[in-house]
Amino acid sequence: MLRSAPLQATRMVIMDGFFHDYDDKAGLTVSAMDVAAIESAHHRGLPLYRRAWPAKRAVDVAAALLLLIVLALPMAVIAIAIRLESKGPAIIRSGRMGHRGDAFGMLKFRTMQVRADDVLAAHLADCARARAEFARFRKLRDDPRRTRLGQFLRRYSLDELPQLIHVLRGEMTLVGPRPYTPDEAATLTGVAKDILKVVPGLTGPWQVSGRSLLSFRDRVRFDLDYAKGFTPALDLSVLLKTPRAVLSADGAY
Repeated sequence: MLRSAPLQATRMVIMDGFFHDYDDKAGLTVSAMDVAAIESAHHRGLPLYRRAWPAKRAVDVAAALLLLIVLALPMAVIAIAIRLESKGPAIIRSGRMGHRGDAFGMLKFRTMQVRADDVLAAHLADCARARAEFARFRKLRDDPRRTRLGQFLRRYSLDELPQLIHVLRGEMTLVGPRPYTPDEAATLTGVAKDILKVVPGLTGPWQVSGRSLLSFRDRVRFDLDYAKGFTPALDLSVLLKTPRAVLSADGAY
């Protein structure tokens, strides 16, 4: 049995082209007496995930049902407010890669203007700083595509509430890697197959560890570590940290 203890040194390894640092501060892998124990736990992550899936799924269904009932009225108010502020649908679908690479249309409250892609392309063409920021983070802090209400919804992750429907349907889970767009998944090369072996989550380690302040590379690292180092205790830790991360809005934009 692994004994939990802080690691005194950080071990750097290269896995599928990405550097991974295993330390107690990251909190993504099992703390143990030595690096060999960590690597052993890393290899057990995916089999343990499969064994834990029935219980994980039961929790997903119960929690999603309860939250959808409790949040039905606030979600209706948000939808009406979006339609009143700007033209376009209240809820949009965004193409994402699901379990084993199965594509699905992820539901989100609309936070951007209609023809947002055209607005982004023009902004990136005119601003070198924005191009560099977008290349590193796949996001922009001052995004010209966002509506005023959209900024508020994204700050507190309210735009993601419709994704509870995906949790109920089994296309997403409460805790897991972020659901990547097909374009993003294409850049992951060797690591994609490991991340896509687990179901994408409504929240996950990267969302409670800096959110948009993390580079895209670091977000991938968090997701890969989750996929290979899954434990039920990790899921519980992420769920307990999520409310504070959402309410504090640290790193959210």
